[in-house]
Amino acid sequence: MKPYLKRLYSFVAKVFVLCIFLVCTSNGMSAQRPLNVVFFLVDDLGWTDLSCYGSDFYQTPHIDQLAAEGMKFTQNYSACNACSPTRGALMTGMYPARTHLTDWIPGWGKQYSQFALLPPKWKQHLEQKHTSLPEALHAAGYTTLHLGKWHLGGPGNLPQDHGFDINIGGSKRGLPASYHFPYGGAAMKWHSSLPESQRKDRYLTDRLADEAVALIKRQKEKPFFMYFSFYSVHAPIQGRKDLVQKYKQLPAGKYHKNPEYAAMVESVDKAVGRVRAQLEQSGIADQTLIVFTSDNGGVRRKTSNNAPLRGEKGQHWEGGSRVPAIVHWPGITQPGTVCNEQIITMDYYPTILEITGVAGNADHNKNVDGVSLVPLLKNPKVSLGRDALFWHYPHYNVFVGIPYSAIRVGDFKLIKYYEDNHTELYNLVDDLSESHDLTMSRPGITARLKKQLEAHLDQVGAQLPIPNPQFKTPK
Repeated sequence: MKPYLKRLYSFVAKVFVLCIFLVCTSNGMSAQRPLNVVFFLVDDLGWTDLSCYGSDFYQTPHIDQLAAEGMKFTQNYSACNACSPTRGALMTGMYPARTHLTDWIPGWGKQYSQFALLPPKWKQHLEQKHTSLPEALHAAGYTTLHLGKWHLGGPGNLPQDHGFDINIGGSKRGLPASYHFPYGGAAMKWHSSLPESQRKDRYLTDRLADEAVALIKRQKEKPFFMYFSFYSVHAPIQGRKDLVQKYKQLPAGKYHKNPEYAAMVESVDKAVGRVRAQLEQSGIADQTLIVFTSDNGGVRRKTSNNAPLRGEKGQHWEGGSRVPAIVHWPGITQPGTVCNEQIITMDYYPTILEITGVAGNADHNKNVDGVSLVPLLKNPKVSLGRDALFWHYPHYNVFVGIPYSAIRVGDFKLIKYYEDNHTELYNLVDDLSESHDLTMSRPGITARLKKQLEAHLDQVGAQLPIPNPQFKTPK
């Protein structure tokens, strides 16, 4: 080929490649663009509160479809049995014991004179010294969107103070006064992406879905991180009226029976479906990582049922912290896969950073307790190689929760109670309902796990409950 023809061919080829690149970029198809992330966090959703997790009454077709297309985890744990600590763990990737944000904010307001212990002086907001997940993503060019419940502090510590570009519905409040408009008046008035005519007379969960859909429609140029943090299914137990009537006409299940709660669960499901539908309509579904989970276990009394798990939100048994988790990573997670590896809230921080290719803050990352789930998402049968999971709750609460710490190693879970320092040991594979204490019959394992738990608490600087000088031992 003659030199001038060679140069002309090279020029035409470069122009062609550039044109293809520009066309792909304009259509959101660039292979260089990082994945979007949508993180659904439901409040108080129990381990069996979805159809795909065994509910015999609640209907969740959209979330079931997400599980059918992605990966479902059978041993996913919240970082705490209460909401604020888990939310802080998600934002930081750190154990609540490390950040000292160990109870829901502001904690139980009860007088402690009748209790043997006092809570430590714990943090009642998410400290800004930590590099939050949205801060890490924002620094890498992501648009960061918060919708719904925050509950990690008030003015000065709101979502917009921790890396979110947009905050819709996030405040210091942990629950609405009502799920029906106007949701409790001035305290629930917040910035909106919707015109005034679309804000009124909407059930709260539907309203947040409206807001999410509107925001997704606007995301054109940059990747985005959407944290859709439901107020549902937290009290007050108020379903959308038409859905309540639907469930009142259906036969109750053996374990799940409450029509109001069933309606709330279905509203969450519909919101998930609407967000996924908009991702499809916007042509970015195959560029969006989706995570779905809960902040703590379900409320059992008069609301739902965590069977076969023992206990509920606020308590130290499995019902307080084992919760659903589903991850859909387009092109990576194989449809309908189930993973039995033990995972926990803090794992989502390093997982999302690795998947998006975001480095985060190196100093912060040194103290991240989570482990990336990327190997599991590629192959659910591999092991993360983690030695143990831990929980630390130096508080009392309205759910008859008491100060404790716990460790899970393999099949075994040990619980240490601070009032009298006694322990309980359970084999969760043989005894999922935690009905047979093995402390006396397995003294070697009991001693080893107790020592390992205490070493962990010392390593993270955990705050311990304090003896109450006003407490008088009952005669």
